[in-house]
Amino acid sequence: MPTSRPSRPTPKRKPLAKKQWKAAPSKRSATSAKRSKAPVSKVLELLEEYYPGAHCELHHETPFQLLIATVLSAQCTDVLVNKVTPALFKRFATAKSLAKGEPDEIENLVKSVNLFRTKAKNIRSLAQVLVAKHKGEVPRTVDELVELAGVGRKTANVVLGNAFNIASGIVVDTHVARLSARFGWTESTNPVQIEKDLQALISQDRWVRFSHELIFHGRRVCKARNPGCESCFLLEICPRLGVDDELAS
Repeated sequence: MPTSRPSRPTPKRKPLAKKQWKAAPSKRSATSAKRSKAPVSKVLELLEEYYPGAHCELHHETPFQLLIATVLSAQCTDVLVNKVTPALFKRFATAKSLAKGEPDEIENLVKSVNLFRTKAKNIRSLAQVLVAKHKGEVPRTVDELVELAGVGRKTANVVLGNAFNIASGIVVDTHVARLSARFGWTESTNPVQIEKDLQALISQDRWVRFSHELIFHGRRVCKARNPGCESCFLLEICPRLGVDDELAS
C-alpha cells in the first residue's frame, strides 16, 4: 500500500511594500489605463458639470489689479497673494500711483511673496510703462502685455481672459501642464507647446472656462502628490499617464 506524501504548506505571499501598494491601480483604474488619451469632449462635459462656478481666484476689482496680482502669483499661491494685495492696492490703486512709488515701500508691501524684490521691481517698472505708453490702462493684446516687466504669455492670457473676456489662449500653469500630461493630451513640458497642443483639441470659446476648470481640478483633486484618483469623477476615462510612476518614486 503506497504511503501518502505529507502535504506541503501553502507559501505565504509577501505583503506589498507601502509604495507598491499605493501605486497599484484599482480595477476601475486598470480599465481606464488601457486608454492612451482621455476623451476630450467627455472631460470637458464633466469639468463643466462639477465646476460650474470655476473662476480666477486672485482677488481684484480692476484689470490693473489683476495684472499686478498675476505677476505676484508666479511661483506663489493665490492664497498668499490675496493676503498681500489689499494693503498694496490701498496704497497704490492705479498704475500712476505705483509708477511713482518708492522701491523700498513697494518691497515692504510684497515681502511675503516669493522673489519679492524682483517682483517689486517688475510691478513698478510695468506701471511706469503703462503710464508712458498706454495712458495708465492695461493693454488688450498679448503682444503688448508681454512687453511689460514680469509678464509672460500665461499672465497675458489670465489678464485678457478674466479682465476683458478675450480668449487669447489657454492659461498653462503647473496644474494645467500636469493634468494635460496625465490625460495624454500633450507629451511636452514646454508651456508654449502645451498650449498649442490644447488649442488643437479645444474650441476657442472654451479656452477661458477650461483653464479655470482644470486649475480647480488640479488644486482640489488631481494634485501633484497623492492625487485623489479613487474619488475622481474622471477616473473611468482618465489614462492616468505617469501617475503610478509618480506614486512609486
